[in-house]
Amino acid sequence: MKTTAKCFLMLLLVIAATAAAQQPCVGPPKTSLVDWTQFHFTACHTGFNAYEFILTTATVGDLAVAWKYTMSGFPIQSSPAVVNGMVYIGDTSYLYAVNANTGTLVWRYAAAGDFDSPAVTNGIAYVGNDNGNVYALDAKAGSLRWVYATNGEILAASPTVANGVVYIGTRDHNLYALNANTGTLLWKYTTSGQIDDSPAVANGVVYIGSGDHNLYALDAGTGALLWKYSTGDFVYASPSVADGVVYVGSYDRNLYALNANTGALLWTYETGDAIFSTPAVANGEVYVGSEDYTVYALNAATGALAWKYTTGWYVESSPAVANGVVYVSSDDSNLYALNAGNGALLWRYQTGSYIQSSPAVANGVVYVGSNDQGLYAFQLPNH
Repeated sequence: MKTTAKCFLMLLLVIAATAAAQQPCVGPPKTSLVDWTQFHFTACHTGFNAYEFILTTATVGDLAVAWKYTMSGFPIQSSPAVVNGMVYIGDTSYLYAVNANTGTLVWRYAAAGDFDSPAVTNGIAYVGNDNGNVYALDAKAGSLRWVYATNGEILAASPTVANGVVYIGTRDHNLYALNANTGTLLWKYTTSGQIDDSPAVANGVVYIGSGDHNLYALDAGTGALLWKYSTGDFVYASPSVADGVVYVGSYDRNLYALNANTGALLWTYETGDAIFSTPAVANGEVYVGSEDYTVYALNAATGALAWKYTTGWYVESSPAVANGVVYVSSDDSNLYALNAGNGALLWRYQTGSYIQSSPAVANGVVYVGSNDQGLYAFQLPNH
């Protein structure tokens, strides 16, 4: 590689690191490389990578498998995080760190139980396991930094990291706030039901759903209750926050839009079945999957239906949006790329089994886990 090329590559890496550290919940598009650091992109869970500029509606149809890494466990419910040239994902035995360019294993960390989706920031990978433990691992080497034992299973509840704090919910009905450096308990809040979703954090507030049918808004620093809103059934879908609105799905089939400051209801939209998908919010639209096999696009301000796309089975995956494209997987074994404006199918790829993992889109590559035990990376030819 020539010296000028090396300098350019180093510049891109510096830009990527700076942008990742400063990325907002929703921001204007930037022509820079940005990592996908935790479940649904940022602590706000918008699922919207406004910085993606390589993949477009015109080119996404040329996506092809760049590599596939075969994991040991089944099922794969974890969603990938992509940070500093590594992809992190869990299965029923290990948390894996895989080279993002080649698909080769860098390290793996073993523990009894299922690993959920990791969050990676400041050189540390954080992950929960259904054995009830929260692990903090060195992101480069996989060595254990600390472990915190909760009193319940951690299942489908990814940690959210914001402002030096790790927030995670468990089936012992508690939301825990831990010091990100030491694992020391800062506070915990007890609901009346099990917590199987990942908290969203925005503007000093933590939003978390519970099996007691409520969405809670808590002070991020103290855990004090600010407000709660009761839906008609379990809230096992993770919330997302954008432009002063909290969006969350419920087992009662409805997607709710609530005022983020007060919890006042703004609108609801009823789908044909339960919602486990975390909504993505981008450019005035909300995208969410339902157990009725369908992906919905709704007006973020009114809840009016813009379009819907029907897959072949449940859509438990949470959509990712980048540069006019909605990426979403389905239990019909397909990963889909849809036009964000009209729902037209732009591309799809069928893996060997159903997909519950939510895709991550970073630096021109789409990553997703499949229940054929594969971690897939898709990119354009000659990228």
